[in-house]
Amino acid sequence: MIKGFHKEGHRFLIAAAFVSAFILFLNHHYIGNIILQGLILATVVVFLYLFFQFFRVPLRSQNLHEDHIISPCDGKVVVIEEVEETEFLTGPCRQISIFMSPLNVHINWYPVAGKITYYKYHPGKFLVAWHPKSSTENERTTTVIEQAKGKILVRQIAGAVARRIICYAKKDAQVLQGSELGFIKFGSRVDLFIPLEAEVKVSMDQVVKGGMDVIAKW
Repeated sequence: MIKGFHKEGHRFLIAAAFVSAFILFLNHHYIGNIILQGLILATVVVFLYLFFQFFRVPLRSQNLHEDHIISPCDGKVVVIEEVEETEFLTGPCRQISIFMSPLNVHINWYPVAGKITYYKYHPGKFLVAWHPKSSTENERTTTVIEQAKGKILVRQIAGAVARRIICYAKKDAQVLQGSELGFIKFGSRVDLFIPLEAEVKVSMDQVVKGGMDVIAKW
């Protein structure tokens, strides 16, 4: 179920609709082969379906709780490991990475409530999102949310296809758990860096939904 289409996709959807209408007009008036007409029609329909699916806003009930760190996006868990985060946290923490395929919802949500104490956009490469170096070398944003229980770092990462990261974070702003952090166009990855004392509640290759599934508990 969807409740609409994301504002970041409105102009893309309008453009896709116009292009598709033009192709269908040419297909109807200038293509004489019925089989070819059918193939073109089917291709346009599939293209529009995927495009509208990509920018959909899901109709779902969020699972919000002050003791939970919720998933910031839809996708599959591809990394759970202890690391040294060097950009801001500068110490040991646990990294949990979620890969977003082109078929996933691409909205990103704040995993916890709190104050944004750090935000930075990093230009970079466009390695495939599952590449080990994508977290530090690809185009990305870094947002840190701080609250009484600790600090959570969220990193949006562009991939080989995703070339546009939208982030609404502003330093010193107070944000609510489950409110929109941003949007990544055409699939990519989101990394979470959480304190080691937080209890991880997901496993490798688990499929999660943003704003609903609990990634960890304080």
